[in-house]
Amino acid sequence: MRPRRLACLAIAVALVLAVALVYVRTGRNGFVKYDDNSYVYENPVVLRGLTPEGIAWAFGIHASNWHPLTWISHMADASLFGARAGGHHLHSALLHGANALLLAAALARLTGALWPSALVAALFAVHPLRVESVAWASERKDVLCGLFFLLAVAAYARHARRPSWVRFAVVAALFALALASKPMAITLPLVLLLLDWWPLGRFAARRRPADLLLEKVPLLVLAAGSALITLRAQLEGVRDFVAPSLAARLANATVSCAAYLGQSLWPSDLAVLYPYPTQVGWAGPVAAAALLAALLGMAVAARRRHPVLLFGVLWYLVMLVPVLGIVQVGAQARANRYTYLPLIGPALAAVWLAVGLAPAGRRVRAAGVAVAAAALTAFGAAAWLQAGFWRNSRTLFERTTAVTADNYLILTNLGQEYVEAGEFDAARRALEQAVRANPGHCNALYTLGGSYYNQGRFAEAIGPYERSLQCYKAQSASRAYVADVHYFLGSARQGLGRYAEAEREFLSVLSLRPDDARAASQLAFVRAVRRLPDP
Repeated sequence: MRPRRLACLAIAVALVLAVALVYVRTGRNGFVKYDDNSYVYENPVVLRGLTPEGIAWAFGIHASNWHPLTWISHMADASLFGARAGGHHLHSALLHGANALLLAAALARLTGALWPSALVAALFAVHPLRVESVAWASERKDVLCGLFFLLAVAAYARHARRPSWVRFAVVAALFALALASKPMAITLPLVLLLLDWWPLGRFAARRRPADLLLEKVPLLVLAAGSALITLRAQLEGVRDFVAPSLAARLANATVSCAAYLGQSLWPSDLAVLYPYPTQVGWAGPVAAAALLAALLGMAVAARRRHPVLLFGVLWYLVMLVPVLGIVQVGAQARANRYTYLPLIGPALAAVWLAVGLAPAGRRVRAAGVAVAAAALTAFGAAAWLQAGFWRNSRTLFERTTAVTADNYLILTNLGQEYVEAGEFDAARRALEQAVRANPGHCNALYTLGGSYYNQGRFAEAIGPYERSLQCYKAQSASRAYVADVHYFLGSARQGLGRYAEAEREFLSVLSLRPDDARAASQLAFVRAVRRLPDP
């Protein structure tokens, strides 16, 4: 066997083993009560497995997204594993391992540098920031999109060497599959233009760079279509969400760009949700902007001697644009999953610069190998620990509230976990903390009422329930939420013997939900107790 083929085989085995060591424990993890219910274990269409009806359903807009291939992937898992979470998680780990192999192969094809490409792929494979995309069943879209994105990059490398419309059609087809997995792939045409500049050198080889842009027009058309569908899906899913001001969003986007780079170097205190700051000062955004401007300026200044630095910075910034929150669609300030593909750019720049600037010599090379091995070991160990926090909802929420402040959404979810476990004192502590962090969070008030109600402490449940009712009405929440609060208020008042008040609550439920059998039964009971005739 030729030395290069032997080296490729050794790299492939090492990458597969590294991913396996980090993520094999996810096979024992369960689903989490954070999107996994709507994506998998409470989704009747998905749980029926692959069916013609399910595949047709997948091409609609669901969960505020259009990603039919992701839904079909979940259905395939349901056909194989049912609602057993381990199989779903190991499938995601398998896709991540394939992505690491594809990244190494694509970079080696693009640059001709085998070992630096392998190091970038190894960093991608074991970095703790990847855990959210791999260990969270709902984020199958990340690893699936990554698969087709990297396949498209590899196919483009082949097309760039010997252009043909057939090869470009393969790139376009893979791009379409990536978009059907997650719309974040929308930036691929710009990434390919970056590849034209470095390392492919197609700008230097052509007198008319505009030709390279015209070549990408079919891809830009696909990207535009995906953008329109995604914007519609996101706006439909967040109609009741009040986005922060544009200035606040721009400030947060700037801080997020810097924060991701910091976490790539020191990945500590990772959380499934980083709460959006309630007050945005200017010190943080200004410092972040200065850092990014300095980095970009340095990259531009060094573009002739070290073009990889500018390439890496632009890859990172371009790929982050769709998820920086300029169009804010959730309560998160940033998310680890958003870095799945963007941080390839900085990793590539760092590795290439280290290799290019290091002086020659065996000792230097040996020291470099030792440093790389130590970094990969440290990152892999941290990723292994991080994957353990995804064992179940409780461990995930407890970890998140431990490393973030005023995280009212996760505190509410944690409080619900405690309620279901019968740990009512712990539930109230978490829920009261959530209410202090955001007095207008209706679900925290509602769940706080439930923590008293489930202990039979009906008098204490009424206050939080009434506040949640006012909150839901003020926010024009759905009739279902309002009806639920009326029902439990009625049940609490019934438990206290306040039957006239209970009757009014049950009548309110039936005015909102006429077919509510529970409310009708309770209404009949309190009327019987009061010796009044049924209506």
